[in-house]
Amino acid sequence: MPSRKRARRTLASAFGLGFASVALATTGPAVAQPAAAPADSIARYAGSAEDAAHTRAFFDAVVKSVAEKRDDDPSLRVVTITYNPSGAPTFRSQISSAVQIWNSSVTNVRLAAGGSGSDFSYREGDDPRGSYASTDGHGRGYIFIDHAQSQQYDQIRIVAHETGHVLGLPDHYTGPCSELMSGHGPGTSCTNRYPDANERARVNQMWANGFEKALDKLEQVH
Repeated sequence: MPSRKRARRTLASAFGLGFASVALATTGPAVAQPAAAPADSIARYAGSAEDAAHTRAFFDAVVKSVAEKRDDDPSLRVVTITYNPSGAPTFRSQISSAVQIWNSSVTNVRLAAGGSGSDFSYREGDDPRGSYASTDGHGRGYIFIDHAQSQQYDQIRIVAHETGHVLGLPDHYTGPCSELMSGHGPGTSCTNRYPDANERARVNQMWANGFEKALDKLEQVH
């Protein structure tokens, strides 16, 4: 294992040369109606405030996987997270649109469609809690899209908002419609589907810092 200083020089010199595909953990086959998740692991689109600690735990799990990938190939710069949309066939086009929005908005992390072994999945069904991003702190995650809520709020905004949680953003329900992570706060008339400049910058910063954290984790392992 090279020293931290040497590893950082390698990272800097290899900017933009490739993609890292992180492996959070296989979520298994997607199902239409997931089992109820613990209340404190839910990042709701509409409801009580999301527990930031769980979003952070999800991000840290991704960073750990990045560290493992970088151990194999230090030249990798941009993280690619794979998703499985098969559990939400009704919202396949909305998922595709939300992914395109994020991929065109940020540069240090990308989303790519995958199969059953993807890093996270999308699911749909009926849940009184509404739509949410579920994280358990162990690298597993899925986005659940509630049918009833999708009839009230802009569907692409819902999907893009929940995907923002996977990328590490917390809810900010008191924000304006121009903030994607304001979620249900601005009301059903809000149809903005795009992260604002601050949200884009925050995601880019978190994932750029993710490689710094990955280097630190590598040093702890070796």
